[in-house]
Amino acid sequence: MSQAITFEDFTKVDLRVGTIIEVNDFPEARKPAYQLTIDFGDLGIKKSSAQITTLYAKKELLNRQIVAVVNFPKKQIAHFISECLVLGAVNGKDVFLLNPENKVKNGSTVA
Repeated sequence: MSQAITFEDFTKVDLRVGTIIEVNDFPEARKPAYQLTIDFGDLGIKKSSAQITTLYAKKELLNRQIVAVVNFPKKQIAHFISECLVLGAVNGKDVFLLNPENKVKNGSTVA
């Protein structure tokens, strides 16, 4: 079991919906990954590295809405700067992206 956090701790995490607008291979990553460019509406465009190559082809990721944490510090991965953390459910080596059931406005908060 994970360490318990308070509701106040949870409210510090900024979860938002965005749409993937560009997908590139990331051969420099230690584990197979894509470089994603994501439109978060009024929050702007952010980039992320995501280890989702086992279940998703690049073309099926384009225009797909995802959920991401947008207020973590930037992280350098090889020569790439990741600006947000795309969320997914992990099942072994597979990662299933979390997304809204219906299309919503980019930048919408997740509560």
